[in-house]
Amino acid sequence: MTQDQTLAFTILAGMMGLFVWGRLRYDLVAVLALLATVFAGIVPHKEAFSGFGDDIVIIVASALIVSAAVERSGVLEAALHRVSPYITSVQGQIVILVTVVTVLSAFVKNIGALAMMIPVAFQLARRSHASPSCFLMPMAFGSLLGGLITLVGTSPNIIVSRVREELTGQPFSMFDFTPVGLGLAAAGVAFLAFGYRLLPGGRKAAASMDEAIDLTDYMTEARVTATSPVIGHTVGDLARLCDNEVLVTGIVRNQTEHMMPLPDAVLREGDIVLLEGDPEALERGVARAYLELEGARRPTEGQDADEETGGIEAVIGPTSMLIGQSARRLALHERFNINLLAVSRSGVRFTERLRDITLQTGDVLVLKGDLTRLPDKLKELGCLPLAEREIRLGNVRQGLVPVVILGCAMVLTAVGVLPVATAFFTAAVLIVILGALSLREAYEAVDWPILVMLGALIPVSEAIRTTGGADLLAGWLSQLASTLPSYGALALIMVAAMAVTPFLNNAATVLVMAPIAATFAGRLGYNPDAFLMAVAVGAACDFLTPIGHQCNTLVMGPGGYRFGDYWKLGLPLSVIVVLLGVPLILLMWPLS
Repeated sequence: MTQDQTLAFTILAGMMGLFVWGRLRYDLVAVLALLATVFAGIVPHKEAFSGFGDDIVIIVASALIVSAAVERSGVLEAALHRVSPYITSVQGQIVILVTVVTVLSAFVKNIGALAMMIPVAFQLARRSHASPSCFLMPMAFGSLLGGLITLVGTSPNIIVSRVREELTGQPFSMFDFTPVGLGLAAAGVAFLAFGYRLLPGGRKAAASMDEAIDLTDYMTEARVTATSPVIGHTVGDLARLCDNEVLVTGIVRNQTEHMMPLPDAVLREGDIVLLEGDPEALERGVARAYLELEGARRPTEGQDADEETGGIEAVIGPTSMLIGQSARRLALHERFNINLLAVSRSGVRFTERLRDITLQTGDVLVLKGDLTRLPDKLKELGCLPLAEREIRLGNVRQGLVPVVILGCAMVLTAVGVLPVATAFFTAAVLIVILGALSLREAYEAVDWPILVMLGALIPVSEAIRTTGGADLLAGWLSQLASTLPSYGALALIMVAAMAVTPFLNNAATVLVMAPIAATFAGRLGYNPDAFLMAVAVGAACDFLTPIGHQCNTLVMGPGGYRFGDYWKLGLPLSVIVVLLGVPLILLMWPLS
C-alpha cells in the first residue's frame, strides 16, 4: 500500500467514523474530508471544487425543484381522493398508498413523493380508525423502491450513471433501471401489503409545535370558479368533497345576498362560500373544489416581478390598531398592501364576510403580502408572528403545469434529445417562470446540505480511484469472491453497499463503492454494468435504520417509531431485494 493510498483510506475511515458518530452534520463531514484530501496532497488544489460544477449536483437540485412543484400541484391528491372512499380496509389503504408513493417516486425525488402523501395517510388513518404507524414506514420503504425504477428517481442512480459514462463513454439512460427496479418495486409492494403487521401497533407521534400552539379552526372565504366541480351541486356535496373536514358557515351571492348554508343549498358560479377548518383542510378543500380564495390573487400596490409574496400567521397584540376594526373599515389592503386570508378566534364561529369581522385581541390571522416587508407591517399593526410554520393557504396552484413539464423532461431525456442535466434544469426554470413555484419556494425546495455533500465528496471519491485505492479494495474483494459463483460475487457487492449505506448516506456510498465495484468486475473479467446496478440497488435500499435515508427519517416522528422498529420490517424486505435483485440484474445485464 502506497503512502497516498494509506492517506486516502485513513481519510475515508475518519469520514465514516464521523458519519457514525453523528455529532457533525453530513455536509460538514464531507467538507472536512475534502479539505483533508486537499491538504494531504491527494486532490490537486485546482480540482478541489470541481464537484460543485458536476452534472450530478445540477440534476439533483433541479429534480428537487420539479418534485416540489408536482407536490404543490395537488394533482395526485385529487386523483387519489376519487378512489379512497371505496377502500375502507387498512390493508387496502396500505396497498394504494404504498403503490402511489412507489410509482410517483420513479418520476420525482422520493423524499418529495413521500412528503406529499403523508397528509393523505393521516386522513385515511382517521377514516379507518387505524394508527398512522401502519402506513408511514411501508410508504417510506415504497418510496425507496420506487426510486430504483428510473434514472432520476434517486441520487444513487444518477451517480452510478456518471461512473458508467467515465468507464465506457456512455451513461445509463432514463429507463435502463426500469426492468430491475420495477420487479423489485412490485415484489416490495406485495410484501409490504402483508408485512406491515410486523410493525408494533398503536404508536403515536410526539406532539409537534403546531399542536402545542393548539390553534382553533380558521374562517376564510372562497369564490366558486367557472371550472369548479361543485357548480350545480349542493353544500352537502362540497362538504363531502372536502372529506367533511371543512364546514360551510355561509354563502354570499351577487356580493350582497346572504344565504343560509343548508345542506341542500345549490351552489352557482361566482358564489362566495364562507369556510371553516384547519389550514391544511382548507387548502385541500379549496384545491379539490377549484375554489379561489378571496384576496389570494389581489396584487399589492406597486408589486413587481421581484416581489416575493407569501402567507404568515400572526396574533393580534393587546395594543394593536386592528382591535375593534375590520379589514374593510381599516382599508387593510389599500393602506398596508396586505391581504387578509383567514381569521381564527377560539370558540367562535363566524358567519359574516371576512372583511366585515370586527377583530379582537388574540385573534389569529393569515396575512398575505411581500415577505420582505411583512415583518415591518406586522410591527406597525401591533401583531406578533407565530412560531414559524409553512402557510400555503392562498398560494395559487398551477394544476397540471408542473406535471406536463416533468413529463416533457422525461420524454426528452428518454429519446436522447437532451441530456438529463439540461432537461431537468430547463424544467426547473420553466416551473419558476410559469409560476408553479416562486423563486423563494424554489430555493427552499433545494436540499442544500445534500448538494454540498455531493460537491465535496466527488473529488474525495475520485481520489480513492486515482491513488489506486479502488484497485486495492477490488483486489481484496476479488480474492474473497474467487471461490464464489458469479451470482455470489454480485450479491457480495449488493450486500456491501447495503451495509455501508446506513453509515455513509446513500449518495456517499455510491461515490465510494461504484468505482470499487467497477474495478472489481474488471478483475473478475465481468461486464461492470451488472455490478454498478448492484451498487445502485444496495445503496438505495436502506431499510434497517432511520438514519441511512431521509425518507426513513421523515416518518420516524409522525409514525412514533423507535430505532429498533425499522429492522423488524426492513430485514425481510432487504432479504427479498437481494434474493430477487441478483437474478434480475443477471437477466437484464449479462456478465459477459
